[in-house]
Amino acid sequence: MNELIPLMVIVPMMAALLISAFSKFDKVIKVLAFVVAICLPIIPLASNYGLHFFGGYQPIVDNVTNIVYHPAITYSFTFLQQIVIAIVGILTFLVVFIYLTKYKKVSGPYLFLLFMGTASVTALILTDDIFHMFVFFEILALAQVGIVAASSIDYSYEMALKYMILGSIGSPIMLLGIGFLLAMTGTVNVTDIVAIIRGGLLDITSPVFLLSLGLIFFGWLYASGLPPFHTIKSGIYSKAEPHGAALLQSFTVVSMISIVLIMFRIYSTLPIFEVLIVLFSVVAMILGVSMALTQTDFRRMIGFLAVGELGFIGLGIGLGTQFAITAGLFQALNEMVITALLFIGFGAIVNATNEVDTRKLGGLLASHPKVGIMLLIGGLAMAGVPPLSGFQSKLMLVQASLSCGYPELSILTIMVSIATFVVFVKTFYSMFLRPKPHDLEVVDKDVPRAMVFAMIILLLIIIGFGLFPDIVTNGISNYVGGILQ
Repeated sequence: MNELIPLMVIVPMMAALLISAFSKFDKVIKVLAFVVAICLPIIPLASNYGLHFFGGYQPIVDNVTNIVYHPAITYSFTFLQQIVIAIVGILTFLVVFIYLTKYKKVSGPYLFLLFMGTASVTALILTDDIFHMFVFFEILALAQVGIVAASSIDYSYEMALKYMILGSIGSPIMLLGIGFLLAMTGTVNVTDIVAIIRGGLLDITSPVFLLSLGLIFFGWLYASGLPPFHTIKSGIYSKAEPHGAALLQSFTVVSMISIVLIMFRIYSTLPIFEVLIVLFSVVAMILGVSMALTQTDFRRMIGFLAVGELGFIGLGIGLGTQFAITAGLFQALNEMVITALLFIGFGAIVNATNEVDTRKLGGLLASHPKVGIMLLIGGLAMAGVPPLSGFQSKLMLVQASLSCGYPELSILTIMVSIATFVVFVKTFYSMFLRPKPHDLEVVDKDVPRAMVFAMIILLLIIIGFGLFPDIVTNGISNYVGGILQ
């Protein structure tokens, strides 16, 4: 077993607890937060692939059915987990760095929430235990509520409360579905459940099995922010601090792919499963870009665009082929990085102008050319303009739709990408290119260096993934081939 695998969860979790315990010692928690944040992307890159069985309990073979059972909570670490956890670690480091440099006195509880959220999504992507997944899904939901409530933005408490109330509905429904699976299979280990289904020991046409799909699927919609939860999800982005929103969005993406991959392994034998994924993904794509067109608050605009991008991820996974799922997961990585860049960049504009209404902004390219150019590249990447990373993943999705015999989905993908381009160009023109309004005051002409540094790092990743997509897609494809066997 690779002992570094559980450290990916333990390190940020222990950091969160220590920061909370010593929150009165400002210098101590600053140093601790910075050191741990640096370690987060290093640990997955230094780890070897493999399985970790908590408690050392090795798998047991049933001599009657020849099914291998896993009595321990199991973490599975492959290339997909490595690249996702590394990117989350990079984003956490950048967000913590921005936060530490922005405030002279930092909040221990706020840093606690950032690190606890990072630990939770890391556990989500690693675990092969569906109940363990639910536990950290709940912890993550509470961390997200806290990050929103801790922001200084008007009505953040109201938005956090709304999200918590919806969570009190979505989470128990998901848990009920997991309970039905446990009752039918006698296990919560995903690999064991899959083996039981493939061994013909479970009737997949059973109403209880179908009901478990519906319940878990509903919880997944809540976790992902897909319709009908798209409005509340974009709302929490707009009511969080810009750097916090960048991390919240990555939490959402990792939650989405973690849960849907577990569902795919269990329910992919049901034809209706892939239909449901594609249906809700298409609705998310259309609603996301349509509602973004009507926004004047650029934070809500990015939030709705992020929801639309989630639809691209779901489309790839819903098509169900190895190439399509690879495209969807590659799109997930791109969205994490691109949307984080946009949130941080627009956060710099808020820092300089104290304004979020695009109708009241203008002429900012003269005072903030670096931010403007990097935001432009990020927006073009989200719209799928070559040779950036978003183009590569969306091109793969178009090819996957064609190869699966759905040219209309390819056309829809292209149309939504064009609409995304229109939304961003319109917003960019309003903020940076048109004449500066007479009543607009630029409060601080110097954008914080931490924000510029973060945007440069993210921009390099976007360009790197765009020019050399094979460094990511080959490993993801091998992972997908493994779960499809």
